[in-house]
Amino acid sequence: MKLKMLAGLLIAGLFVWGVEYAIGWRALLAPWQAMSLAAMSLAVALLFVSYTLRAVRLYDYFQGAMAGRFGLALKLVLQHNLFNNYLPMRAGEISFPVLAQRYFGIAPLQSVPVLFWFRLLDLHTLGLFALAGLGFGLLSPWMGSAAMVLWLCLPPLSYFARQRLQGWCARHSEQRFHSLLHKVLESLPQSGAEFWRSWGWTVLNWAVKIAVFCWVLLAFVPLPLPAALMAVIAGDLTSVLPIHGVAGIGTYEAGVVAGAATSGVALESVVVGAVNLHLFVLGVCLLGGAVSLLLGRKAKRRAVV
Repeated sequence: MKLKMLAGLLIAGLFVWGVEYAIGWRALLAPWQAMSLAAMSLAVALLFVSYTLRAVRLYDYFQGAMAGRFGLALKLVLQHNLFNNYLPMRAGEISFPVLAQRYFGIAPLQSVPVLFWFRLLDLHTLGLFALAGLGFGLLSPWMGSAAMVLWLCLPPLSYFARQRLQGWCARHSEQRFHSLLHKVLESLPQSGAEFWRSWGWTVLNWAVKIAVFCWVLLAFVPLPLPAALMAVIAGDLTSVLPIHGVAGIGTYEAGVVAGAATSGVALESVVVGAVNLHLFVLGVCLLGGAVSLLLGRKAKRRAVV
């Protein structure tokens, strides 16, 4: 872990130096002067809409434990997002079960599988938008549409597979491992309605988020829309790398540049757009963390799980 931390600091440091050497931070940040306050305020507001939709997904999933405390659910989401963006090596994910237990009394054995389920839905949705970008940017629309239809079949298949696995564990509940696995599976969607709602909120959240990111990126660099879409998705996916810069510095920008590689736009222009998009993401994330301090109070009574 220490080596990974050192590697992350080295990546971030080299990137900051490299930008200054190749472009200059003053020149890189200059395009912000041309941004209107109204447009930037709208972009920030829309990103907060995506945070709110993420909180709705969480609140809807844990209706029993969170009933009547949506503000506290939003507080959890904003703080989890802050830790995820600023702590290295996905260490921020640990904050989710910690905060869920602190604010709502939800045990880690219940919250961790749900977080895993949400992450699978997130990755699937990112893959769906990536296929859309490939289909209308590099492949033919017909091929892209066919790939998207096949990709959309995966979540329902996983839901029905979970049902079969849960039934198998129930028949072997006398064994400790099967009993534990059954309890974990019970934290996942138990009805079709829960499954479709969690998936629907995920798609809606990412649609807003990706639209905002594309808009901000296009404000700094003139990319074709499919290339901007792939750049935004590639940048977000760098968070799952085993080693990345502190707060994603360097690796996020590398992902954006790689995603826009086929656009034909000059590398320096794409780097300018990537860095400024990342600054926007980190800035709004900090603002969200500040807003979270004004929201909700933790539960006085612990839920029994």
